[in-house]
Amino acid sequence: MGRIAQRALREKIVQMWPNTKGQTVVGFGFAGPMLRPFLADSRRVMNLMPGQQGVMPWPDLLPNHSVMVEETLWPVATGTVDRLIVLHGLETCERQSDLLSEIWRVLGPGGAVLFVVPNRTGLWARRDKTPFGFGRPYSLGQLESQLRKHKFVPLRHVSALFSPPSHKSWVVRSANWFERYGSKASFILPAGAVMVEATKQVHAPKRGGMAEAVRKPLEALHGVTKPAGKPVSGREAQPIKQRWINK
Repeated sequence: MGRIAQRALREKIVQMWPNTKGQTVVGFGFAGPMLRPFLADSRRVMNLMPGQQGVMPWPDLLPNHSVMVEETLWPVATGTVDRLIVLHGLETCERQSDLLSEIWRVLGPGGAVLFVVPNRTGLWARRDKTPFGFGRPYSLGQLESQLRKHKFVPLRHVSALFSPPSHKSWVVRSANWFERYGSKASFILPAGAVMVEATKQVHAPKRGGMAEAVRKPLEALHGVTKPAGKPVSGREAQPIKQRWINK
């Protein structure tokens, strides 16, 4: 089942992000298997694993890219991540609001984060022998609503993992068929995972002082204008142009 899930999710991710050349790609949770396609061309690949889940070296037979982190305090500079995959990270976190704030912090301008969570109506969320059987499952609407509350803008969503969570041989052999059929008829066959791509919302800065500056008279005309009805005499009666000439 692990390999079925890995293949189904990774194919969707590669379809969504076919080119990460020169970019920084980060995974959080148990995202290592999803990151392997990005090792060749990406500028940097990091696999962040929260201490609550434990850490393991990744990838096999290659220099290590994994690091154990506090789930709401990452050793990543602000605004430096181009692509971020959150797999088995959000639904198991007890401080989801703080985690989403940390994700917002590290995401760079134009960057995107992909949340992969258990589908609350899917079969995988009901099977506690799989990683998708732990934590809080989501519907698409619930996940997008939570992201908007934390200053994210959902861009697109896909469903994956239509194969039943079973070790039976006929299920394993038919896994590819389930994925193809389920992608076309998800209203009949519920997916095991919901995948939502989002970007961070950055509000336009408020330009304080503009209204105040407009209300104040221009310094260049200070002393020239007088209230209506007040007689003007002497030097002040000279035309503005003539006064500048005299000076």
